[in-house]
Amino acid sequence: MSEQQNYNQDAIQVLEGLEPVRKRPGMYIGSTDERGLHHLVIEVVDNSIDEAMAGHCDIIHVEVTKEGAIVVEDNGRGIPTGIIAKEGKSAVEVVLTKLHAGGKFGGGGYKFSGGLHGVGISAVNALSEDLEVEVYQNGNVYYQMYHRGKADSDLAIIGKTDKTGTKIKFLPDDTIFETVIFQYDKLIHRLRELAFLNKGLRIMLKDSRDGQEREELIHYEGGIKEYVNELNKREGLFTEPFYLSLEAEDYQIEIAMQYNDSYSERIYSYANNIHTEEGGTHVDGFKQVITKLFNDYGKSMNILKGEEKLSGDDCREGIVAVVSVKLIDPQFEGQTKTKLGNSYMRGVVSDAMKEYMGTYLEENPKITRDLILRSVTAKKAREAARNARDLTKRKSVLESNSLPGKLWDCAEKDRNICEIYLVEGDSAGGTAKQGRDVRFQAIMPLRGKILNVERARLNRVLENEEIKNMIIAFGCGIHADCDPDKLRYDKIICMTDADVDGSHIRILLLTFFYRFMKPIVEQGHIYIAQPPLYKTTINGKQEKYFFDDESLEQYKATTERKIEVQRYKGLGEMNADQLKDTTMSPLSRTLLQVSIEEAERADDIFSMLMGDEPELRRKFIEDNAKLVTDLDI
Repeated sequence: MSEQQNYNQDAIQVLEGLEPVRKRPGMYIGSTDERGLHHLVIEVVDNSIDEAMAGHCDIIHVEVTKEGAIVVEDNGRGIPTGIIAKEGKSAVEVVLTKLHAGGKFGGGGYKFSGGLHGVGISAVNALSEDLEVEVYQNGNVYYQMYHRGKADSDLAIIGKTDKTGTKIKFLPDDTIFETVIFQYDKLIHRLRELAFLNKGLRIMLKDSRDGQEREELIHYEGGIKEYVNELNKREGLFTEPFYLSLEAEDYQIEIAMQYNDSYSERIYSYANNIHTEEGGTHVDGFKQVITKLFNDYGKSMNILKGEEKLSGDDCREGIVAVVSVKLIDPQFEGQTKTKLGNSYMRGVVSDAMKEYMGTYLEENPKITRDLILRSVTAKKAREAARNARDLTKRKSVLESNSLPGKLWDCAEKDRNICEIYLVEGDSAGGTAKQGRDVRFQAIMPLRGKILNVERARLNRVLENEEIKNMIIAFGCGIHADCDPDKLRYDKIICMTDADVDGSHIRILLLTFFYRFMKPIVEQGHIYIAQPPLYKTTINGKQEKYFFDDESLEQYKATTERKIEVQRYKGLGEMNADQLKDTTMSPLSRTLLQVSIEEAERADDIFSMLMGDEPELRRKFIEDNAKLVTDLDI
């Protein structure tokens, strides 16, 4: 029977209750990997944050229990416990078992809210092996237990209390998730962000697992002013961050900003505590006013002559800013739905910046002059870089004579199967050339450590021979011109020695990719090769490779036979066959794909590692050489 004949009314499935979430969890929480697992915690915490934004909660407790469950408790009003007549169930059960149910749809529950679709807490329930809820309300303690999204019994009163709030305890379902082990660092990163965005709020994070016991109070009375200070660890160009706070009937605006002596721009934007990674109308209004004010004061101070004009990039060089807005019914757009689209926010942010920033510049003429002169210098550097950038754009990748002389290219022209190895030095490059599959593997040897792009302007970056060769070889352009569709290789693989210097070179390369070719990092084109640290030989015959000290020691402990151990100091010590078998052959190699999960965290790490404190950087790399290899950008 044909597929067409099989497709009738019997093929139509109706998923009831929370079945759709369990059947297609990725649609509701993004993924079932470590990222999706931690998203469950944030979904629960966000409900408590909404209570805090409404002025009903000032402390949130988050705990990883001994058995690996999560407990989130707040001192808000508590989920309503009354019976919803239409459903014949308590409001608690409806919220926990019905998709698109909650107090955030204009019913008077919340003025500003981050959770707008009402699937958050019910999705957590659906994807948990067990979930317990306690509500403290009306002098009573209400309790209900769920198993994989289904209630074991009705909501019941189990005691008396004089407090208010909600406590949720859930254990993720290990039949759904790839891992159910929560990472303390991932939890505290988002909780710190929420504490910064809600000044005065106290969040207590506790880890009760064996061997990991710790407890930390997260509290920032200064809110996003402290956030900017935390992000901007370098000495700022003015003493205190510029700060504005404005509250109206339908919106709130809070902005903090500071300039430093770097050449990068870091703007973190939020709408109702949601990180709007792609910006949006609130960021547009913020940027437009800075450019206009700098140009206006540049003219009035006689710094800008005639038709001379500063661009937005010139004015924002070295800026660190947090732009946070809260509004009724935020509309999100963009590929990841993290771009604010409410058009009126452009105007209200712009008006607020004109008033507050305009007054600040008027009252601080020396700071104003210094910032404009700095922007003029940035403008000159940008113009000087234009020729170098145009040169890399003009060189067609289709012309064989346009490719760098040191590049050993592959024969295949289908970019989807091509890969390029960035190798440390000519010696290792020669070995890699012999060990590669010439059909689809290209080799580009790099001379020593490339330029630290964190500490250099674009014109200097584009004058660097190694960087210029990479840009031309990759063919995808840089900055605003970076187009992943033009990338000549599907995989760009950093293959450096497994030592501190090799780790440093990897960090320099990752910094370059992050700053200049971020779209190809976001699309997963960057990889880190995993060359072995040791080769062992038993009785002069049986060979085995190891990538870390721990696995080598475990292996040595299992046998009494004589084991000879060779420690590789660099890739050049391996012969071509060894490098091919352990590190380059798709049949036997291990590659780590570099992904962007927490761009702002990576940005901070890069700034610390690549900044003005070489001793701090070296100590970090020495202490975390393995971590740097396994860096999750």
